[in-house]
Amino acid sequence: MLSCATSGIPCFEREFLPGWTLQIDIIKEKAESHSIDCFSLNAFLTEDDINEIMLSWGDIRNSILYVISSERKDDIKQLIDQGWPVVVLNVQGDGACENLGRICISKLEELPLSICRLNRKAADCSPIVVGYTMKPSRELDFAKRGAFPLYPTDNGLIFLPLTFDLPLSSQLPEVDMILHKATDEILYVELSNSSDLSNKITYSSRMQELQRHIEVHPDLCVLDPLNNIRPVLDRLETQQILLRLEALKSEGCIIRGPYFLKVDNFNEAILVQKLSEAKLTLPCIVKPQVACGVSDAHKMAIIFDVEDLKNLDVPLPAIIQEYVDHSSTLYKFYVLGEKIFHAVKKSTPNISTLTNLNQGVGPLIFDSLKSLPIVNESQQHLEGKSSDKKNKNINIELVQNSANWLRSVLDLSIFGFDVVVEDKSGDHVIVDVNYLPSFKEVPDDIAIPAFWEAIKNKYENFKKASP
Repeated sequence: MLSCATSGIPCFEREFLPGWTLQIDIIKEKAESHSIDCFSLNAFLTEDDINEIMLSWGDIRNSILYVISSERKDDIKQLIDQGWPVVVLNVQGDGACENLGRICISKLEELPLSICRLNRKAADCSPIVVGYTMKPSRELDFAKRGAFPLYPTDNGLIFLPLTFDLPLSSQLPEVDMILHKATDEILYVELSNSSDLSNKITYSSRMQELQRHIEVHPDLCVLDPLNNIRPVLDRLETQQILLRLEALKSEGCIIRGPYFLKVDNFNEAILVQKLSEAKLTLPCIVKPQVACGVSDAHKMAIIFDVEDLKNLDVPLPAIIQEYVDHSSTLYKFYVLGEKIFHAVKKSTPNISTLTNLNQGVGPLIFDSLKSLPIVNESQQHLEGKSSDKKNKNINIELVQNSANWLRSVLDLSIFGFDVVVEDKSGDHVIVDVNYLPSFKEVPDDIAIPAFWEAIKNKYENFKKASP
């Protein structure tokens, strides 16, 4: 089995066709992304090399995979005769490759699929193959942390990247379960005066293809179905769900969503009256209704005066949200199946500090993914001394109860949310909810096994519920 965990190393031959160095780089990148070690060789291993390796690592004959050009027919035959697993890259573009035996691929994008098949066949038990799709940068982030191995995890998962460079029809038969970050595949969200974003989200053609396959294969487990993630794409729907949180209390401490108002026009005549009715006092934070998946979803503004709303450069419809004084402290919570983790991060400053920073120059516009207005350490220290907190510590039990409640209401397996504690009241306010976060603030040796466990549990529960 090709497994870094057991020191199995796929070895790759180079310099057997012009331009092979580029191919080697691609192979090394794929190996690194899937927790597999990779060597490039100028020549095949000699018997002395093999003996030396086996003294150090044990019998690794079935743990090394050769990837070799179809032009090296004699070498391919020698490798096969010696019992090595071989993948032949067909550079001739004809039927000669199939006649060489073993596994033949026409492009390197097929290599992960070939390794998945080999590892599935070699596994002692029947592993669950998780086909996943997300944008390359996100995939690389997860993969570098060892989240997506192509060999079975301790709880029997194999992760197969779904590439749209190949027909899905050739990959999905190998897959037992789909893991997606569908928000990476949103092309367009219709922004209108309607409160409901249902059926107004346009996904990429490849995501639509995956959707069609899922619809005609109800026996295929999906973590999580697209309908389940829709509420966290819409800040209005999220806010409406959070309104129901106030029933949860702990020793006089409440957890809630922020006060909010949906607006379709920043120049509305009775907007001031509507703000008052929504319990909103300035300053406030303004966010697009669409929470993710489009370029302007994270373009926000902090407004200090009603005049700041005139011609405000934030996409409509928008949510005007309460700005909570929280001494620049944000608690990020991550729900991975039944496990709940949290981390503490710096956040935006209190109103008094913000006002001094802004100096009355109009709205403070920022991208929440790139440039949050964060205070420095001295400002944060002054905030901490001057704040009048009723409860300086977060009530973990209360937030965990809320996380379990959200898991049930949203019917999501993996999601995150941000909490701030209001200085004066001690109210715990959930200011953001998102699907499939990176949870990179949690140490990998804790988070990744919990990630795998959440996926496995979802699959097992799905199978139990299936007719």
